[in-house]
Amino acid sequence: MNRDARIYVAGHTGLVGSAIRERLENQGFCNLVLRNHRELDLTRQAGVEDFFDRESPEYEFLCAAKVGGILANSTRPAEFIYENMMIAGNVIHASHAHGVKKLLNLGSSCIYPRQAPQPLKEEYLLTGPLEPTNEAYAVAKIAAIKLCRFYHRQYGADFLSIMPSNLYGPRDNFDLKTSHVLPALIRRFHEAKEGAQPAVVLWGSGTPMREFLYAEDLAEACTHLMKNYSAQDVGEFVNIGTGEDLSIRELAQITAGVVGYEGEIRWDPEMPDGMMRKVLDISKIHALGWKARTSLRQGIRNTYDWYRTQGVS
Repeated sequence: MNRDARIYVAGHTGLVGSAIRERLENQGFCNLVLRNHRELDLTRQAGVEDFFDRESPEYEFLCAAKVGGILANSTRPAEFIYENMMIAGNVIHASHAHGVKKLLNLGSSCIYPRQAPQPLKEEYLLTGPLEPTNEAYAVAKIAAIKLCRFYHRQYGADFLSIMPSNLYGPRDNFDLKTSHVLPALIRRFHEAKEGAQPAVVLWGSGTPMREFLYAEDLAEACTHLMKNYSAQDVGEFVNIGTGEDLSIRELAQITAGVVGYEGEIRWDPEMPDGMMRKVLDISKIHALGWKARTSLRQGIRNTYDWYRTQGVS
């Protein structure tokens, strides 16, 4: 990508999109095309087509999505499958129709079957049933992967997909009704510390194992792939992660320590755990020349520092 190339970052205000935008700006890319949701609703085909007609982006990072944790996915599955399928269909088709040179599609590790062997390899896609608590979101993300793959197969479009592990970082969503586990823990422990609460009750058993990737590390991986590799090199998609996991119980203890909460942590086993283990095989991305840099504790510290300075509610 040339420094003056027209680069569209879809979802540039979100966790990953904002990290990619900042990284591109810091590297001297001066012609970014940006629209927030109020300016461009990606679920509306006519608006998307009009945008591509007027702006003619050359490269694209597709980070826009409707996202959420177990509660949001479990209670609003129709919204998650509809909005994410519409975003993918509209944007990927318009990118092909308007000659986008390269597109990078952001997926999610929830695409893998619930009972797939661990660590999760790219070839395990569609080898078994999905985790019920986020099935709707996973189906939409699988559809986006296949759209990119089939546009590449039929038309030669240079559209590639990546599958990151659980993400976190500055500008994350800290709304307890819709957030993922790590920002929810940060907020719960912060509010408990500020309110001098003697205990915090958390969902599930604390035993599921998860892998976490700092958003700025993912942004580095995305720009690395866009600059150096094509869909032909990457294949259908590539996992992005650290290759290391820990239990939610351990994560809670680390997060409480970073926040400075010293009260009791209790668990509610009546609430859902989700998939019991989810760690990615990252040998493919390592072979493509990228490794994560940020330790989990440092990433949580950075995220908590941002949360406190922003006064997020």
